[in-house]
Amino acid sequence: MSLFKKKPQTQPEEVDLTAIDRESKYKIFSEKGEKLLTVVLTIFALFQLYASISNKVPLQILRYTHLGFAICLAFLIYPATKHADRKKLPWYDCVLSGLFFCVVAYFIINYKALQFRAGAYTTMDVVMAGLGVLLVLTACWRVVGPPIVIIASCFFVYGLIGNYLPSFLHHRGFSLQRVITHLFITTNGIIGNPLGVCSTYIFLFILFGAFLEKTGIGQFFIDLANSLAGWAAGGPAKVAVLSSALQGTVSGSSVSNTVSTGSFTIPLMKSLGYTPEFAGAVEAAASTGGQIMPPVMGSAAFLISEACGVPYRELMLIAIIPASLYFIGIWISVHLEAKRLGLKGTPRDQLPKLWPLIRDKGHLLLPLIAIIYLMLDGYTITRAALIGCLVCIIVPYLRKGTRVPFLQIFKALPQAGRSVISVATACSTAGIIIGMVTLTGLGQRIGAGIFDLVGNNVFLALVCAMFTSLILGMGVSTTSNYLITSTIAAPILIKAGIPMLASHMFCFYFGIVADITPPVALAAYAGSAIAKGNAFKTGVNATKLAIAAFLIPYMFAMNPKMIMIGGTFLEALPMICTAVIGLVGIGAGFIGYLNGPVPSLMRLVSLAGGLLLVIPGTLTDVIGIALVALVYVTNRLSHKKRTAAVTADKE
Repeated sequence: MSLFKKKPQTQPEEVDLTAIDRESKYKIFSEKGEKLLTVVLTIFALFQLYASISNKVPLQILRYTHLGFAICLAFLIYPATKHADRKKLPWYDCVLSGLFFCVVAYFIINYKALQFRAGAYTTMDVVMAGLGVLLVLTACWRVVGPPIVIIASCFFVYGLIGNYLPSFLHHRGFSLQRVITHLFITTNGIIGNPLGVCSTYIFLFILFGAFLEKTGIGQFFIDLANSLAGWAAGGPAKVAVLSSALQGTVSGSSVSNTVSTGSFTIPLMKSLGYTPEFAGAVEAAASTGGQIMPPVMGSAAFLISEACGVPYRELMLIAIIPASLYFIGIWISVHLEAKRLGLKGTPRDQLPKLWPLIRDKGHLLLPLIAIIYLMLDGYTITRAALIGCLVCIIVPYLRKGTRVPFLQIFKALPQAGRSVISVATACSTAGIIIGMVTLTGLGQRIGAGIFDLVGNNVFLALVCAMFTSLILGMGVSTTSNYLITSTIAAPILIKAGIPMLASHMFCFYFGIVADITPPVALAAYAGSAIAKGNAFKTGVNATKLAIAAFLIPYMFAMNPKMIMIGGTFLEALPMICTAVIGLVGIGAGFIGYLNGPVPSLMRLVSLAGGLLLVIPGTLTDVIGIALVALVYVTNRLSHKKRTAAVTADKE
């Protein structure tokens, strides 16, 4: 029997996610085929659990096995092209999957022998390694898309022809055999640190997120956001911001977050009077912010921790400050826009009641609370994630109203196995970039070249790194964009004297913002598809709403104490307060409303005051506060005059 259905399944009416997000475009299996695939994905997940619990699987075997499952499944699950028939399994996909299985089996069986003959590899070693590199790039093209594959291929070629290149790009050049074996056999390439982090920490947190979904905590987040903010001015828009922040704690994709929460928030916003472009922009901007929200940060938190040598629990505390400022900035813009348009919230009698909701379902927060507490208490990431998964299984049965069928929870295993494929292919392909950078020394060369161009001007170095990260982050997943931007752009900032962690977070933030920055703004496209609005205008509006994301990285890069690098929270607190006031000023300038309509000249004054407040320094803070206060007071007096004039006319 065929493993594929005669009729394709349809996407929800709100949006065809496969048209926007390549990672969601799966082949459509028949019932029999889906069961077989579920078994394989479950075995994948169980192997990962065994490796994490036992800690007995050698590093190379764990990484090769993880890679083998991911790439073999990628060829079977993902179609070769966007327009390929998703109901068919071509013979060549089976061949490609089988070939990679043979490659991985070869290296697993011979991994000890390969260690002994390091640098003196046989012809078979080289052939199998070359085949492995080619198949990894092919699978990544299918799953993640062309951008990262093209960049990785350029780095591959760079390793071969560097002796022909001028200036700081020049290096002695390496043979094809040296490049291939370095990338696929050593732990400095495809099976390097990114794949190692994916095969341990990232997989466990993807599994944790899958367990949370099966327990109904996603819907609980939405209900909680509605009860807290749905009644306020522009309530659905604020619900979008709040629910996306909550979803972002465990979500790994800006696009999927936009679609999952936007399916109900965007229609509600439109019903209140928001334009389709603004409604889609609110959800896109908020959902993109979910990728910078601890504890997961779109799976990049673990990679940042590994790259910078910062304990994960410390990174969570550091990252919460800029993430909170990001969402505060969006909240302010949404509130001012709602006030400007006179939009009301959803009637309270149509919203969930907060206390009954907490009383009946509040225990569903226990897994999230438990995992954060355990990591802050010093537990290893692996142990905390495993305990968190166990708590997820137990928690739904604490109250009758939240119980689900027992087997339903364990559907999280194949779901996690499927979800990790895109991350694993991205991490393995990024390993090619990182491997070539380490082999050729390109990171230091780029940093030195740009540093020579900008001199000692830190601000110009930040601008160069910003544009590099925005360009490289376009159209790629969260994990991919961090690995690419941190490898290429972070050395520029480190060379300029900015601390390593601040440099990596700066590049990560701007790579994420690419999801809402035209022309390639995947999250904005998803929001516009649901709202049925203009995609480009949605991207422009989302960029305006997320203006905080463009400013906050400069703040903590120029003054790392703001995120407690070389300082304490008490030292960071005044900077956080002035930043919030600055975001109010910037929001008022962009929206044209503060405590009433703001005239054009005062909008410029408000913007200037807001920007001064995000620049570190006592003098700039004082001037900035004075300018924002001037706009507020002027508006207040104008409002009183208008009110008095209206009253006089009535009399």
